[in-house]
Amino acid sequence: MGTSPRKAGAALRILDEAFVPDERKAAIRDRLKRIQGQVQGLERMLGDDRPCVEILTQIAATQEALRGVGRLMVRNYLERCAAAAIKAGHEEDVYDQLMEIIFKLAK
Repeated sequence: MGTSPRKAGAALRILDEAFVPDERKAAIRDRLKRIQGQVQGLERMLGDDRPCVEILTQIAATQEALRGVGRLMVRNYLERCAAAAIKAGHEEDVYDQLMEIIFKLAK
């Protein structure tokens, strides 16, 4: 059967260079800073006894912002990590890893 199965969740390291390019890291960090601000805003809203609907609306916005970070990282994974691994002949590992990612993000 050739190769042993990769341990579930283990990173597939193919590239010697950075997996997330600096410009994408900057975009992700900017989004994460905004998300931190949103979470702090939620804490203030609770302390200020804001209406439930306003708090829930802010929670939904924060969740969408996190999904946006996830989309950036999935794109990075496909463009950089998965593409390099497929070119190196690790298709099955990439498919398994991508399925794990999809199911984790879909929860």
